[in-house]
Amino acid sequence: SCIFRYGVSNHVTLGLTLIMPNAQIEIIPCKICGDKSSGIHYGVITCEGCKGFFRRSQQSNAAYSCPRQKNCLIDRTSRNRCQHCRLQKCLAVGMSRDAVKFGRMSKKQRDSLYAEVQKHRLQQQQRDHQQQPGEAEPLTPTYGLSTNGLTELHDDLSGYMNGHTPDGTKPDSGVSSFYLDIQPSPDQSGLDINGIKPEPICDFTPGSGFFPYCSFTNGETSPTVSMAELEHLAQNISKSHMETCQYLREELQQMTWQAFLQEEVESYQSKPREVMWQLCAIKITEAIQYVVEFAKRIDGFMELCQNDQIVLLKAGSLEVVFIRMCRAFDPQNNTVYFDGKYAGPDVFKSLGCDDLISSVFEFAKNLCSMHLSEDEIALFSAFVLMSADRSWLQEKVKVEKLQQKIQLALQHVLQKNHREDGILTKLICKVSTLRALCSRHTEKLTAFKAIYPDIVRAHFPPLYKELFGSDFEQSMPVDG
Repeated sequence: SCIFRYGVSNHVTLGLTLIMPNAQIEIIPCKICGDKSSGIHYGVITCEGCKGFFRRSQQSNAAYSCPRQKNCLIDRTSRNRCQHCRLQKCLAVGMSRDAVKFGRMSKKQRDSLYAEVQKHRLQQQQRDHQQQPGEAEPLTPTYGLSTNGLTELHDDLSGYMNGHTPDGTKPDSGVSSFYLDIQPSPDQSGLDINGIKPEPICDFTPGSGFFPYCSFTNGETSPTVSMAELEHLAQNISKSHMETCQYLREELQQMTWQAFLQEEVESYQSKPREVMWQLCAIKITEAIQYVVEFAKRIDGFMELCQNDQIVLLKAGSLEVVFIRMCRAFDPQNNTVYFDGKYAGPDVFKSLGCDDLISSVFEFAKNLCSMHLSEDEIALFSAFVLMSADRSWLQEKVKVEKLQQKIQLALQHVLQKNHREDGILTKLICKVSTLRALCSRHTEKLTAFKAIYPDIVRAHFPPLYKELFGSDFEQSMPVDG
């Protein structure tokens, strides 16, 4: 089990371990962004992400600039959007390379830390006491799939979607920390998410106005939409996209020179396969959380029934992650932003999925070659997410109407941007590639689970397991 404690800070002295176990300190959220902490780093209780950010800022002596008014909110959702304000917050709360180690803290400082641990522990106990039997915390693996094949993710995706605080922050879940203390998921049965395969493109004529993967049942579903309504929808989706991107494009472009050194590449390549899989599962889960937030903000999505919201997210969230990946891809060097720097395919060698990684990089390169603007990426992402041909939809016609409106808004934006003829058709044809990539990801995960079932069950993020491994628990032997 110690393998999953990889990444514990070297800045915590033995004195800290003897006085107060790291697990007790971790009950206090990160002082920078509010995420699950992993101990004291550079003198302050932080998560792994903020620890790594501060370390990199000190190593490079970077001079960050704020694109806004130097007062950006820094939380788990927004922490990657402004490096300047994030660093200022790190410094403001006392992070320093020369921070005094806990073992040399004064009695007053130790007593203060003890008191804070006790306060958070009491709050946790109160939350546990208030929680009704069978009720789940957001983003915890306490859901199952009902016998009629329809998911009951109320305590996960929908709980996550409804569980945001008024200021837009997300529930503290600990999903983004490198190592996780996750209880095994209960038995799951019903919806065969792995059975959703790409539909063949058929009866497609460029002049028809209908495209593959729209799956419109009849002409009566075609909405009558005014130009003003299309403009409003396009603006809504573009705004939702920009508000839920993990990274600003300008920041990503500034970081393209930060590629992994050869010794760093070799370090990733030498990681045990299961550790690299877990790291990638966590990174994918982080990206998907932003996609969930994106979906929430699209006009019409929250008006769909809860079943259909969840079906669309389960089937389409990874496809949107792959679309968004083109923003973080450098086609000149064939690298993608991953774990703090730009990585080539060789970084992922220990996964044992060279063919999948190669295909993902090829897709990102091809999408980059289309030079899509942010609003075009936003609308294409929404179009893919609202695919009306997904299995298990209860109100298919309602989803069709929403997807049609998004398609018209996408067409409107492409025309307004003076894009060449046929680009919409090219985009729609990418859907089959996206679905093939996701199917291949599922196949690789299934093969990995066959070798490391306990690691997936106990240590992969619960949201990742529910999205991609709904058949996992039912195949597990029952203890005792």
